Amino acid sequence: MRVLGVDKRIFNNQPSFERKPTEEEAKDMQKTINLAYDTMGTKERMVITHGSCFPAIGKDSHIGSPFGKAANEYIKFLALYGFNGNQLGPNGELVKGEHSPYQSSAFAKNRLFIDIEELTNDKYGHLLSDNDIDDYLETPKHTDKNYVYTDFEAANSLYDKALTKAFNNFKANVQKGQPEAIALNKEFKAYLSANNSHNDKRLTEEGIFNALSNEYGTDEFMDWNNDLDRNLIVLVKKGDLDANIRYNELYNDNRKDIEQYKFEQFIATKQIKENKEFRDKIGFKYCSDMLVGCSKMDHWRYRDAFIEGYQIGAYEYMKNPQMWDSPILHPRKLFKGNNRELGRAGEFLKDKLDTALEFCENVRIDHVMGLIEPFVIDNSSIIYDENGNVINDPNKTPVHAEYMSNMRTPDGKPLDDYKNYSCDFTHKDGYKTYHSNIMNDIVLPILKEHGLEPNDPVWEDLCSQPEAFSKVYYENLHLPKLQQLEWARAQAGGENDWYLIGSHDSIPALQMIKRFAIKKDENGNEYKDYWTKNNNGWNPDYLAGYLNMDPERIEERNDFKDKIANDDKERVKAKFAELLTTKKFQISFADLLGIVDDDVIYNVGGTNRDDNWKLRISPDFIDKYYENLASDNPTAINIPEVLKIAVQAKLDMLKVGANGDKNKIEELNNKFQPIIEKLGQYEEILKE
Repeated sequence: MRVLGVDKRIFNNQPSFERKPTEEEAKDMQKTINLAYDTMGTKERMVITHGSCFPAIGKDSHIGSPFGKAANEYIKFLALYGFNGNQLGPNGELVKGEHSPYQSSAFAKNRLFIDIEELTNDKYGHLLSDNDIDDYLETPKHTDKNYVYTDFEAANSLYDKALTKAFNNFKANVQKGQPEAIALNKEFKAYLSANNSHNDKRLTEEGIFNALSNEYGTDEFMDWNNDLDRNLIVLVKKGDLDANIRYNELYNDNRKDIEQYKFEQFIATKQIKENKEFRDKIGFKYCSDMLVGCSKMDHWRYRDAFIEGYQIGAYEYMKNPQMWDSPILHPRKLFKGNNRELGRAGEFLKDKLDTALEFCENVRIDHVMGLIEPFVIDNSSIIYDENGNVINDPNKTPVHAEYMSNMRTPDGKPLDDYKNYSCDFTHKDGYKTYHSNIMNDIVLPILKEHGLEPNDPVWEDLCSQPEAFSKVYYENLHLPKLQQLEWARAQAGGENDWYLIGSHDSIPALQMIKRFAIKKDENGNEYKDYWTKNNNGWNPDYLAGYLNMDPERIEERNDFKDKIANDDKERVKAKFAELLTTKKFQISFADLLGIVDDDVIYNVGGTNRDDNWKLRISPDFIDKYYENLASDNPTAINIPEVLKIAVQAKLDMLKVGANGDKNKIEELNNKFQPIIEKLGQYEEILKE
């Protein structure tokens, strides 16, 4: 493949061959990259970076945050390379002792995402001093690695101290009549009274849950030895006198802690709003992640919305199922009556989706099958050892689990019994699915309220495909797929699908291609079967043909094939070029930045690995990115280089589609070739 030289005439000044583009080069490079995507018709370009993975800038609080000044710097870096969005993980308050965002609250904001340094500013009433920042935060440590790790325990300890002091200063400054504190208090009161005090009511209930979890030493509320406390909110809503007395007693005894909790949630929300204002100015989107489950706190608050005694999980072939320890919405409580008025379960789902889209422009629907035909586990069939760990041996302790439409209660009745409904929600084609009308009557209308069409969200459908789910999701609703190119070809997907090579649960692509199994040939000789590299989606003939379709470029195609067949790194580049030809794609931050050390993975799905959820971008990530690209062994993605291949591939596709029309072909060349040449120039600059 021919490497284009640098045409100095395109720059106002002669290019400076350093690791970072100059300011003028950066502006022109960003313009060129965005023009390339626009010309190809690529609409959505996301990086996958969960909140705790964001880097530190200036000071470090032991955990990353998608909000605040450090997040803004990372966003600007992504925007420079043509990305117009970032896929977050669930951003809710973490469960005590848990690191996984998929066990977090669907409603409460994560206080660990508060930018502590911002609290020294006027708009926050100088809640903390510069000396406080020096006491609480650390100077980021730079190492020779292009990653660091989150320290959740240290972060929690730090935020306990810093936010307690900030709240005490806030109360004291309001009492003193400090103007900035008075202004902040006005905002605080407006926040609490929003939506007819819905915020204040939720926050009070959450504060009471925190008080109870501290009292009992656990947020596993089913282990609390008081039935009144386990069912407190349900009983309060029913007007139970004892429950109301207990509720008020808990509030009065824990008033200060509850008020501080509300204040922390206010500060977190204020910073999220400020981040959105920044992103809106530069046209950068956040895609939230609506987790399929919820936290113990959410379950406790909405206990009457769920089926007791069951949890959601995932089917595993010849194994006990994955058990996610999250409750399942009650089908008969989705609606009230025949007019589709929302019941308690429907209210929960609406609140959850509204919260996910409150300050984000798009949403990933985690495990969409869980909305249509969840895999249900009977909790009474799970056996534990003396330490409380699940005994997960299907030969000795098979767990009773089925898809919802097949699940039976211990007395043999269908768990999802539509025949006994006061209102029949069976699908028109006769499929008795878990919430056969949940998509049309709840989910899709809420998306529309937030300005989203059915094809816009990232529908996470990477799961088993039971008949009922396939019928509702694909055949009737025609919703898009999430195409995992780790195992597939882009040419086999649909125009509305989202594409990715690796998710937050994946190893980097440069590690994927090295995977192998030891097998024996017909003579009994062992050999390495590279099961990713030998997959059809990674086939050199396919990739070379897909990315070089123009018959007049047969020589380049053959050279390209030889190169990627014999060089793993070049084949990974080709795979990412394939990805960039799609209209909607995602790339993990680890792949983008070249984080490829062995066993350095953000999350290994289905495991309790100690380092799960801890991987984080290094504070000097920008320097590390350019150093990586200019090294003898680059592992990061050189966006201009890979995009150049993708743009050439798109040009070839269009030229083939022109069927020999010389005028059309000339028009295409005039449109695409200048972009290809400029991308080639920036590719070389980033390698210097």
